[in-house]
Amino acid sequence: MEAIILAGGLGTRLAAKLNGVPKAMAPVAGRPFLEILLNQLKRAGCTRAVLSVGHLHAVIQSHFGESFNGMRVEYAIEDVPLGTGGAIRAALGHITEKSVLVLNGDTFLDAAYADLMRFHEAEGAGLTMAITHRADVARYGGVIVSGGRITGFEEKGRIGEGWINAGAYAMEKDLRWPEALAEKFSFETDFLATEIGRIAPAAYEVDGFFLDIGVPEDLDRAQRELADFEL
Repeated sequence: MEAIILAGGLGTRLAAKLNGVPKAMAPVAGRPFLEILLNQLKRAGCTRAVLSVGHLHAVIQSHFGESFNGMRVEYAIEDVPLGTGGAIRAALGHITEKSVLVLNGDTFLDAAYADLMRFHEAEGAGLTMAITHRADVARYGGVIVSGGRITGFEEKGRIGEGWINAGAYAMEKDLRWPEALAEKFSFETDFLATEIGRIAPAAYEVDGFFLDIGVPEDLDRAQRELADFEL
């Protein structure tokens, strides 16, 4: 299994807590958050991780080098910010297998990633999205699911329960991108939202622990709730 982790975020909202390190390296329970994600991948059987990096990328490279816990680590370096979509598209050039797992570098999801990849293959989809159920989707925006496929999205702000994007995908290396896309684009708004009818992503439901460390209060939560997580 190969994986891409999007680790190029600026972490603007966390600046006061980062002390000069990139968001994916935010200290969580005594270790960089990115270590937690890489340990998950190792346990899932991943043999090679491509880190999509940009802002302060030298900090990440000097910490991990070319391997971590027996897993090969490579880097797709953004000279200029490419957005989540541009970063994924560029990192896919480093992938050697037919399909790849893609994770957000600021999101923890307690998921069986090897099972996600098997599910993706069985569905025959170009893209599979991990989704998780929340009591209130207002912060994240909702995901509309019908017949096991993602059919649409709801804007952030709607109060109430529903499914949300859990920040993990399985995708084909040869996923077709619209020719009109710029070099820099958002995977979620410029690609998924506009191409949802054509792509029809498969929905992989996850009921495990989910946490996005993108805001200070949730980074504080991570210190407590991931401290004893079995990694």
